[in-house]
Amino acid sequence: MIRPATPADVPVIHALIRELADYEKALHEVRATEDQLHEAFFGDRPAVYAHVATDSEDTVVGYAIWFLSFSTWRGVHGIYLEDLYVRPTARGGGHGKALLTELARICVERGYQRLEWSVLNWNTPAISFYESLGARPQDEWTVYRLTDEELVKVTRMHEH
Repeated sequence: MIRPATPADVPVIHALIRELADYEKALHEVRATEDQLHEAFFGDRPAVYAHVATDSEDTVVGYAIWFLSFSTWRGVHGIYLEDLYVRPTARGGGHGKALLTELARICVERGYQRLEWSVLNWNTPAISFYESLGARPQDEWTVYRLTDEELVKVTRMHEH
């Protein structure tokens, strides 16, 4: 079953985020706290959303965290999928496909025209799964990112 996350789901989502980071060999980079997640999902002006996948005992076994993107060329919003994760013990049960299907349904229902995400180049099981659904890599684009010291440094470039 797929449903929107509730405040009670925040601790398990936080634990699953840490599991995903560990799988991606980057657990040391996780700084998010349960309080931050609660504020992001359920604060006064949430701009990020979460859905959870549950098993037959209503235990959360996976999640999708997403936010709205915008296409200037199409003139409408889309969904950017930040994280999709299903516990290894629950894989093969259709939870990942159900989470993506729910986000696709939201796109279609609201008139959004894109559902996009990034995947690590070495994550061949995920790539195979996404391509089996008809998703295609956007090879002509490279993601760039500013964080930490570099992000602060850019703000100081024009202070003089």
